[in-house]
Amino acid sequence: MGEVNKFKAKYEIAGLKVLMTTYYDRVREQAKDYLAKTDWDESDADHELDLGIDFYEEQKQKNPEIKSDDATVEYVLTGALFNRFLIAHNGLMLHSSAVVVDGYAYLFSADSGTGKSTHTKEWLKYLGDKAYVINDDKPAIRNVDGEWFVYGTPWSGKTDTNENAKAKLGAIVFLERSEDNWIEEDKVQEAIPKFFKQTVRRLNYEENMDKVLSTMEKMLSDVPVYKMGCNISEEAAKMAYEKIRRV
Repeated sequence: MGEVNKFKAKYEIAGLKVLMTTYYDRVREQAKDYLAKTDWDESDADHELDLGIDFYEEQKQKNPEIKSDDATVEYVLTGALFNRFLIAHNGLMLHSSAVVVDGYAYLFSADSGTGKSTHTKEWLKYLGDKAYVINDDKPAIRNVDGEWFVYGTPWSGKTDTNENAKAKLGAIVFLERSEDNWIEEDKVQEAIPKFFKQTVRRLNYEENMDKVLSTMEKMLSDVPVYKMGCNISEEAAKMAYEKIRRV
C-alpha cells in the first residue's frame, strides 16, 4: 500500500458542490484547481465522495487484474463514482479529448491508443491560441437549463491536461484510424453503443441504467454527432474543424 495522507476538502466540479476525501497524492494534486472558491457548509454538498481507504484494497483483492498502485486505483474509482453522481444531474463523463474553440467544446472519443489526444494537439497547432483542451481524458457533460455544457474535471488521464472551465457542447466525434481523412454524420442509434462503451463503468450503476440511456439518447439527439477516420496530421484537424465547427 502507498503512503496514506487523508485529506478532506470542498470542491466545485462540473457545477456541483463535492465534498471529497482523498488518501493519495494523485487525485489531490489533479483536483487542486477545483477547490471551492467560496465557503459553503458541508451539509450543502451535492455529493460526498469518500470511498474509504479499505475499499481500494478490497477492489484490488477482488480484481487481481488490477495491477496499478493505490494512488492510481483511487484515481480510477473516484472518477467512476463521480460519473455516477452526474447521472442524477443530467450528465455523464465521456472518455474523450475535448478541445474548445470560440466557446464550443468538441469531443473526440475512441479506444485508448487510437490517437484522440494527438488529434486535438493538431487542432492546437492549426488554431493556435484560439483553442485549448478543456480535458484530455474524461470531461463531464451536463444538460443545464436545456443546454448541453462540457466541463473540465480532475480526471484527465496520463497527460493531466484539464481546465476548470465550461463551454457549450459543439459536437461529439467518434474517431477511428484511417489512411485517408473522412468525416460524416453518425446516426443516434449507432452512436449510443459507441458512447456507452466510452463512459466510465467500473462502478456498477445498473439501478440508473434507464437514466443513463435516456441521457445519452437526448444528448446525441440534441447535438451533432459524427464518425471520423483520420491519420494524425494537421490536414485531418483542418478537415474536422471545417466540418463540425459551430459559429
